[in-house]
Amino acid sequence: MISHVTFIVQDLEKATLFFETIFDAKEVYSSGVDTFSIAQEKFFLIDDLWIAVMQGESLPTKTYNHIAFKITESDYETYLDKINSLGLEIRAGRPRIAGEASSIYFYDFDNHLFELHTGTLAERLKSYQSVSE
Repeated sequence: MISHVTFIVQDLEKATLFFETIFDAKEVYSSGVDTFSIAQEKFFLIDDLWIAVMQGESLPTKTYNHIAFKITESDYETYLDKINSLGLEIRAGRPRIAGEASSIYFYDFDNHLFELHTGTLAERLKSYQSVSE
């Protein structure tokens, strides 16, 4: 079971804007100038998922390493609007087969890649199986 996910970000306030706008995250802690860990930090909750952001250097490059969040198909356009409202870079999706659902890939202000996915693991495995039969 995952306890939390930590992202190193250059600007804690921009990260706050990102998580609150895109994921409706609730800020539950801000260290302010205190550093109980290795840097100033903030904690957020996205539903029951604990997200930590710590001040530091942005990732130097963009990669395909990412974290994916489940969304409903009916919320797809709403999330796309949120992403565009922040001027975030949307990465072209990969080729998909029928039944694999939809995804939006986008980078935050620090080159972390996020995915919003409308499908489930069971649906993906079923679609892969139907192609290989």
